[in-house]
Amino acid sequence: MGTMDRVTKVFNSSDEILFDDSSKFIIMSDCHRGDGNWNDNFAKNQNIYFAALNHYFNQGYTYIELGDGDELWEVSKFSEIIREHSDAFWIMSQFYKHGRFFMVYGNHDMVKKNKDYVAKNLYKFYSERENKYIPLFEDIKVHEGLILKYKNTNDKIFLLHGHQVDFLNYDLWKLSRFLVRYLWSPLEFLGVNDTTRTAKNNKKRISTAKKLTEWVIKENQMLIAGHNHRPMFPEIGAPLYFNDGSAVHPRCITGIEIVGGSIMLIKWSIKADNHGMLHVAKDILEGPRKIGEYFASLH
Repeated sequence: MGTMDRVTKVFNSSDEILFDDSSKFIIMSDCHRGDGNWNDNFAKNQNIYFAALNHYFNQGYTYIELGDGDELWEVSKFSEIIREHSDAFWIMSQFYKHGRFFMVYGNHDMVKKNKDYVAKNLYKFYSERENKYIPLFEDIKVHEGLILKYKNTNDKIFLLHGHQVDFLNYDLWKLSRFLVRYLWSPLEFLGVNDTTRTAKNNKKRISTAKKLTEWVIKENQMLIAGHNHRPMFPEIGAPLYFNDGSAVHPRCITGIEIVGGSIMLIKWSIKADNHGMLHVAKDILEGPRKIGEYFASLH
């Protein structure tokens, strides 16, 4: 099966979430939560991430994690990730308890496509403090793709991690996981760049974006993806391929907000005020633009 057909197959089998101009979504991907060791790329941004999600929870947003939330290539035990980033999992569990959390898997957490793995590792976790198992994401369904369906026009926004167009990270993901876990991770400690990672290989980043854009043109659809850590926000009239970036940028996290019938690319980072006090703040990088205008460009 070709990569275009593969993406179409996911599109045709994805669950739909209805939304309108009163809906609020925050879409983030590629957190790569690790076990807290020297190559846990999420660790440096964990406080930014928690502050951002706390804001979105209090403001009534639905959180969609668009793949590679957890670094399960480098880390073999999911429990170690939960233990290290318990605050992140706590705030995500609050979204889930209120019916406002959806999880999509990517290549680095492809094991989540296995229902037995999800039941064993995501439904509950063992609390060492309370010495018992505590519910986490009971009965959660982890998706390969999702569709946001606009009530006003029945137009659709396809949500996909994006590794489906990447041969090494989809067809050969188990080989890639082996190489990352036992070869590239130790070498990265010595300063050697991991060429299997799309995010660290500019040629692969461009190739992934190009293939997903080709699918958008072919199917005349709006698509939001992650995977290559490269934020994208098209002009109206251009192919509607969006990318939310990642939560492991050097000094910030990025995402895509859908609120009030508009869409925007945002960044959260640590800033200093006039008194030298540090705080976490949000900036709008692109937008907001009306979703209806994007949909109109498809017709």
